[in-house]
Amino acid sequence: MRRLRQALELEDFQRLVKPSLPRAVHGYVVNGADDGGVIQSNRAVFDRWRMVTRVLRDVSARSQATTLFGHTYATPFGIAPMGSSALIAFDGDNRMARAAAAANVPFLLSANSLTPMEEVVKANPETWFAAYQSPDHAKIERMVARVADAGIKVFVLTVDVPVGSNRPADVRTGYSMPLRPTPRLSLDAMLHPRWLGGTFLRTLARRGMPAISNVEVGEPIGLFSRQIGRVTGYSSFTWTEVELIRRLWKGPFVLKGLLAAEDARIARDSGIDGIVVSNHGGRQLGSAVSPMDVLREIKAESGAMSVIVDSGFRRGTDVLKAIALGADFVLVGRPFLYATALAGEAGLHRALSLLAREVDIGMALLGVRDLDELGPEYLRDVTRGG
Repeated sequence: MRRLRQALELEDFQRLVKPSLPRAVHGYVVNGADDGGVIQSNRAVFDRWRMVTRVLRDVSARSQATTLFGHTYATPFGIAPMGSSALIAFDGDNRMARAAAAANVPFLLSANSLTPMEEVVKANPETWFAAYQSPDHAKIERMVARVADAGIKVFVLTVDVPVGSNRPADVRTGYSMPLRPTPRLSLDAMLHPRWLGGTFLRTLARRGMPAISNVEVGEPIGLFSRQIGRVTGYSSFTWTEVELIRRLWKGPFVLKGLLAAEDARIARDSGIDGIVVSNHGGRQLGSAVSPMDVLREIKAESGAMSVIVDSGFRRGTDVLKAIALGADFVLVGRPFLYATALAGEAGLHRALSLLAREVDIGMALLGVRDLDELGPEYLRDVTRGG
């Protein structure tokens, strides 16, 4: 708890938890594709936009409540899907799900997770599921049925991973998929006893050998298995399969990983309910554009779809800038996982509270009482002189 009180902003959580995590495990979370440049550009893009404040308005009563797919959430941000979370934070999926339920924010469970979706839904009945789906139509039918039977509220299809990305930094830190129990990795774990005993060994005692259980129906994939490559998407998956899921799935259906306005148009015409504008947090294409750079043109093609955005959000003003550019909602990933690894649900509660506080302060200083009041008139692109 002493360390937790040292967290005053989202960026603090990585610094505070880093000494406790093996270099390979920490690297898996923090690293990006190629040289990691997209991670830096995801942050730098927010400096492009500066905010215009309005004054002498009554902002004594402010609300950041946001309605998405029929549910009113307490904040305009939620928890992005993150694979292997329970390898970084003990019981990470369930802990994040419970904290999200308590805070009334959405939690997205990744298919690349160690906890069965059915278990996570018990911890949080409002859980969303982010799938990596095989193009096999029979497997699609089985997965849609499983997701529905589990009680998942929103089906999110990850569409920006047709193949695994190039991550040389993971190799340098000793992380691989499948995991290989090399002497280097073993030493790395032993030098971090808090993680070894508090996360890995506790997970073994509770669940046995860790396995990814939500990629296919009835086909868990062990972290040490050569089949682990199946946790990525499939290069033959197309809009045909998207349309099949749309026909089968009766609830809100979201595509995650769009960066092109034309793809947003196709999604709209395919009856999709929402899209996540995302470059996968800089973990896929090493030269991908930032979602903030294309948000307005995608919004123009979105029609009635909800527009969600992620990748690089760390500040309340980041969230407000995205909303001013047309986003309906924002997802945040790594900082929330670091917070959970640092102090479980208490850590995530603090992280969520810090970001909500920043959003609230930003609204007051901008002179808005409700997020619907925000628009492009509150922003200036300082790189273009206005």
